[in-house]
Amino acid sequence: MIFPEKEKQPVKPSEPFWKQYSLLGLSLLFLIAGYIFSQNSLFAAAILLGGFPLFKTGLKNLVRLEFDMKTLMTIAIIGAVIIGEWSEGAVVVLLFAISEVLESYSMDKARASIRSLMEHTPTEALVVRNGQEITLKAEDIEVGDLMIVKPGQMIAMDGVIVEGLSSVNQAAITGESVPIEKVRDDEVFAGTLNEEGFLKVKVTKLIDDTTIAKIIHLVEEAQAEKAPSQRFIDRFAKYYTPVIMVVAALVAIIPPLLFAANWQEWIYQGLAVLVVGCPCALVISTPVSIVTAIGNAARNGVLIKGGSFLEEAGAIKAIAFDKTGTLTKGIPVVTDFVNFSDDENLLAIVAALESKSQHPLAEAIIKKATDNTNDYDVEQFSSVTGMGVKGTVNGTDYRVGNLRLFEEIPENIMKQIIVLRNQGKTVMIVGNDKDILALIAVADEVRESSRKVIERLHQLGIQQTILLTGDNHATAEAIGRHVGVTSIEAELLPQDKVAFIKKLKAQYGRVAMVGDGINDAPALATATVGIAMGGAGSNTALETADIALMNDDLKKLPFTIKLSRKTLQIIKQNITFSLAIKLLALLLVIPGWLTLWIAIFADMGMTLLVTLNGLRLLRVKE
Repeated sequence: MIFPEKEKQPVKPSEPFWKQYSLLGLSLLFLIAGYIFSQNSLFAAAILLGGFPLFKTGLKNLVRLEFDMKTLMTIAIIGAVIIGEWSEGAVVVLLFAISEVLESYSMDKARASIRSLMEHTPTEALVVRNGQEITLKAEDIEVGDLMIVKPGQMIAMDGVIVEGLSSVNQAAITGESVPIEKVRDDEVFAGTLNEEGFLKVKVTKLIDDTTIAKIIHLVEEAQAEKAPSQRFIDRFAKYYTPVIMVVAALVAIIPPLLFAANWQEWIYQGLAVLVVGCPCALVISTPVSIVTAIGNAARNGVLIKGGSFLEEAGAIKAIAFDKTGTLTKGIPVVTDFVNFSDDENLLAIVAALESKSQHPLAEAIIKKATDNTNDYDVEQFSSVTGMGVKGTVNGTDYRVGNLRLFEEIPENIMKQIIVLRNQGKTVMIVGNDKDILALIAVADEVRESSRKVIERLHQLGIQQTILLTGDNHATAEAIGRHVGVTSIEAELLPQDKVAFIKKLKAQYGRVAMVGDGINDAPALATATVGIAMGGAGSNTALETADIALMNDDLKKLPFTIKLSRKTLQIIKQNITFSLAIKLLALLLVIPGWLTLWIAIFADMGMTLLVTLNGLRLLRVKE
């Protein structure tokens, strides 16, 4: 798969182990030799070999008066050499180099999810052109090309199946482990695995526009973006570093000047202050957590578009839900067929009539009917706008529609209609010129997971779950009661949803909005965090929302909130631990107990601790 240069970087082949760490290995050998032969020249070699990358950056920063942790370390090691502490200088260099390697390894491991996504995308595919099958590189495949995908092969491009059927494993895109059955006209995505069927796929997107390319690009951007807590740490470190340098200078100068203390001893203490003051652990405390969490989310079918949205989601107190396509499947189905006649084939006759109609609910009736719909010829068909349809089948006139299509409805049937409407269902009446023959109730089917998801969110501490819908009050109440939301707002226009989100933000501070990413775009943009359903293949969802649930699975929402909260918790732990250990080590200056060894162990140990703590986010599951 071809990406811009920036996107290729995480997957460049790594250098051999010996080449990556050869300088570090030589430095260790010279350090050991220095202790064996008690030669400062061997310690000097260890310092130069192990500290070369450090000094290269540190001295540049020193010239530019840019003070970061590498500047501090460079000054501390030069100082150690000046006062004759060659062995300790060499140990500090080696330990710092090891901490850098550990930091690099942890960040690399956290970003491994991106490489695993890229590995799921073939670089070439078998394409039919001019009646011939040819193998083309992915970047040479054009929209409209016919791609052949054999059993067991990865699908190289987004497209639509034009021939064949198969089950397709979409885990790389959506995070769902169960393969999905795909038939003609179904959409398939690059990076997914065709399991056992033979498929011909018409390509619909160029390589850089495929869903997986967009996911990789967005996740990389998200991992690179600085979260609020990280921006705070950067600002903190900007002022913290010069302050540490001043404190270190005062520790080195004041005791000898004012109290006639030993100069070498207190210069050594000052250098130790510089080392322990290095904010390595503090600087890495947030990014390792953010990168790990976003990578884990991507692997589980949740696209989080930045560290700021991850942190905000962790502090959410109220979540508003759109109804259609979010809490419900967005597809109307027949829920009730009440037949008052003796005709067992009545539903098939109604379906034959509806097959001539363009009404959105007609498809639901056709699906409900048996396969013998085509056995009935419809004559004199007509559609009455705003009322229903009429037609003649086997010499009998039928009509299907709402109350306005019928002159008189018996009281007992009217009561049944009211009961069905109170359940949030749309009721259609079937009749002829004389009698009411049946009632058909249609409703948007509620997702099986909706109720459990709402319950889980309440267990996680979400204070309010609100249903926002443009549908009527009866339907909204019925669905709201069924799924268990805390409040319901119905008959809302898009601008009304925006106004209500603003009201919720004023009341609760941080509010999430969950929608399908299309008609809910204004409300998604207004909420603190906009969460879109069905990100896979949906440009609108990927572009509009801050978070996208890639496989249209509402069950991913509690996982996202749980992961976000765990991330916030770990970031706070890391910052607290880092500052506490720094303070404790600096207090050792007072009795003169702080050594370069203690300083570097405190710094490296804390860096390792916050890294391992951040990597715990890889273990967060649904």
